[in-house]
Amino acid sequence: MKVLMLGWEFPPRIAGGLAVACYGLVRGLVHHGVKVTFVMPLRTGDEPPNGYRLLGANEIDIPFTQSVSLPPFWHQVTFYGVRTVLGPYLEQLLEPELHFEAVPEPVSVSSEGTLRLEFSGKYGTDLLNEVYRYAYAVSHLAEREEFDIIHAHDWLTYLGGLWLKEKTGKPLVVHVHATEYDRSGENPNPQIRAIEQMGMEGADLVIAVSFYTRSLIIEKYGISPEKIWAIHNAVLPKDRQPFERPPTTRKVVTFLGRVTYQKGPEYFVEAAARLASYLPEAHFVMAGTGDLLRGIIRRVAQLRLGARFSFTGFLPPAEVERLFDLSDVYVMPSVSEPFGISALEALRAGVPVIISRQSGVAEVLPHALMVDFWDVDGLADLIYGVLRYKGIRPFFIRHAQAELSQLQWERSSARVIEAYKTLSV
Repeated sequence: MKVLMLGWEFPPRIAGGLAVACYGLVRGLVHHGVKVTFVMPLRTGDEPPNGYRLLGANEIDIPFTQSVSLPPFWHQVTFYGVRTVLGPYLEQLLEPELHFEAVPEPVSVSSEGTLRLEFSGKYGTDLLNEVYRYAYAVSHLAEREEFDIIHAHDWLTYLGGLWLKEKTGKPLVVHVHATEYDRSGENPNPQIRAIEQMGMEGADLVIAVSFYTRSLIIEKYGISPEKIWAIHNAVLPKDRQPFERPPTTRKVVTFLGRVTYQKGPEYFVEAAARLASYLPEAHFVMAGTGDLLRGIIRRVAQLRLGARFSFTGFLPPAEVERLFDLSDVYVMPSVSEPFGISALEALRAGVPVIISRQSGVAEVLPHALMVDFWDVDGLADLIYGVLRYKGIRPFFIRHAQAELSQLQWERSSARVIEAYKTLSV
């Protein structure tokens, strides 16, 4: 079986859990003998090799023409300019003008009459144009790549997947790691939501990362339950020794993730305010960046908690592992979390986790401490209990290992292959 997989992130290019999930799934599929070509906007050259093929969309040779023949499905989307957040990682941005009838600006035109397109691979001001360029580039793989299945990860690659399906007739799988309702609540970006709707409707199979997300897809997008599979993410095995923790009486309470509406950072801060006088040894770390960060910092200052907080900004994987080794409890108060791989990574490091009930990972962690994201007092009580009662950490370590042993990418990818086999290939 040959799979052409479309994704926006792959290690070491990481903005969140999407890259980690794509890497784990690709490794798992290769373990089971599936041949995978993973197409991302551009490669860095530092990606970990492991039996799969990586291709940058900027490496695809495209026949040079003066106009683009758009497939019929493209005209189902209305593109217009609004001042809005374009993606899950951005602050307030002004959307650029979109011109879909002209050939995208090339990097170079060769003597053979082919061109290559330019990509940043980032979540920047040109995001929607880059999504279009990516779709246009990967559509030209129809004539030069052999594959049985198209597998597209999240809305950024759905247009490319649909275009390839239209040109080849190959079945399309869309993998939903998050929806616009997770990122933006009840005020979704209409363009992103339209692409999500079109991708899910046009797909032959939809994979959701949890039953929580599966239910949301049915409710918000009206997708038939019969073609949606819920397949949980997993965690890669620990392949290093923990960092040695210096002796200290300080207790580290950690928030790790994008500082956005979806992740509930404000509830973390309010819980810290309730705990400050009861836990003088507690220090709160917020690792990540996002559109709410400035407001969160201002709120911490208003609460006079500046000396009790550290803001690290975005951390690369090695620094995330170090942070977990230094942490006494990991808190994930997400408002809407399709899965939450970071909770598994914390457990892998032996850190007790407190997660919101509004998260997909709650489905696979029966021994995690859970709280409704809005219940700040309940969250504060749980943090206090973890830090003050010595028996909780050994309990977590004992049960976490049993739970993590069931959350292997080899098992999750076997379920994906099972789903593939339901398609007419």
